[in-house]
Amino acid sequence: MDNFILFAGTANSDLAAAVAQKLNIPLGKSLVERFPDGEVNVRLLESVRQKAVFILQSTAPPVNDHLVELLAFADACRRAAATRITAIIPYFGYARADKRHGRREPITASMVAEVLQAVGVNHVVTLDLHTLQIEGFFRIPVDSLTAVPIFCEAIRHYLPPNFVVVSPDTGRVQMATQYAQKLDNSVVVLHKHRTSGTETEVTRVVGDVKGCACLIIDDMISTGGTLAKSIEALLKAEARPEIIIAATHGLFVKEARAKLSHPSVKAIFVTDSVTPKETDWQQLKIVSIAPLIATTIQRFKTDGSISDLF
Repeated sequence: MDNFILFAGTANSDLAAAVAQKLNIPLGKSLVERFPDGEVNVRLLESVRQKAVFILQSTAPPVNDHLVELLAFADACRRAAATRITAIIPYFGYARADKRHGRREPITASMVAEVLQAVGVNHVVTLDLHTLQIEGFFRIPVDSLTAVPIFCEAIRHYLPPNFVVVSPDTGRVQMATQYAQKLDNSVVVLHKHRTSGTETEVTRVVGDVKGCACLIIDDMISTGGTLAKSIEALLKAEARPEIIIAATHGLFVKEARAKLSHPSVKAIFVTDSVTPKETDWQQLKIVSIAPLIATTIQRFKTDGSISDLF
């Protein structure tokens, strides 16, 4: 474990510090500056020559700023003769832009993959990718870890009797099934129709939720619109007003808190893949992924398998 170094980007400095503590190492010394016009500058304050480098940085809001900062870190490490650069990106921005809905649109997830490789990233580690097909945009190894096992341990004692696992759309059925298997329960699926980039409408509840508490799962909470509509649909279908939400990435932009501050919502679980902004929200529970990332780094450095972490 001696010949590697872990750097922290400014998007996840607390998480990186927790990972370093788990690994019993100091964080790599670096300086991130922003010029008056907004340009970012990264300086490495210690040698990375012939070392394996890990850079921990989510592309959390502001997404573009944190993405360019990650690229600058990787470029600095490549030019300073690092042997291998692993980008640990717990929240991978632009993941929802994985296909074109029209002929004149970019596939931005593919563009981000190309740029990461162009600056010298040799390996990407992320968490609960929005769609696993994004791995196909890379020509380098990609490991998408999952927070499902640590979520299940954290929420198990919060769950009331007679509950069901709810997938908010068909895209999350696989994740919902993982929850259901670990919690020994069944899955209900909501069919939704997207009316715009920010608005969705739930058209059907597939499964019986009458008299049941609900665990709604998702990969991310952005504006909270989808979850708010899901709550309305479940209550209309006569679910019990006991709802728990578990979502890997808690962005909470715009009016997300207001939309999810519903009397039927008993708890909202997210990880620290994005540094939490809402520190005074009683229903919000933060589950740390620092042990998961630290274990992953340890396995990489000893050429161990990480298959049991998925």
